[in-house]
Amino acid sequence: MAESFWLSDAQWDRLRPLLPNKPRGVPRVDDRRVISGIVVALQSGGRWIDVPAAYGPRKTLYNRFVRWSAKGVWREIFEALAAAGGPPAEVLLDSTHVKAHRCATGGNGR
Repeated sequence: MAESFWLSDAQWDRLRPLLPNKPRGVPRVDDRRVISGIVVALQSGGRWIDVPAAYGPRKTLYNRFVRWSAKGVWREIFEALAAAGGPPAEVLLDSTHVKAHRCATGGNGR
């Protein structure tokens, strides 16, 4: 990956108040860095191995993504940002669904 992605100051200022802020135990690592790393992972097709080390441990990125997904944090963030309005291109989600036949995975040739 030739160029890295980091949330801009304006993006971070909009996003920061929407994040959960009830830390228990050890304080979370830098949210801005972790969220930027999650964006990079999602841009690469959800491959956590493709995230550069500058974003922190891949396990941290993955765990934060999964835990916040289970708690509905990402949905709440998206709904809040979408409700704030903006040009449609900035609030558009792209979802691709591709069906493959069950034998498309290779397997033993049956």
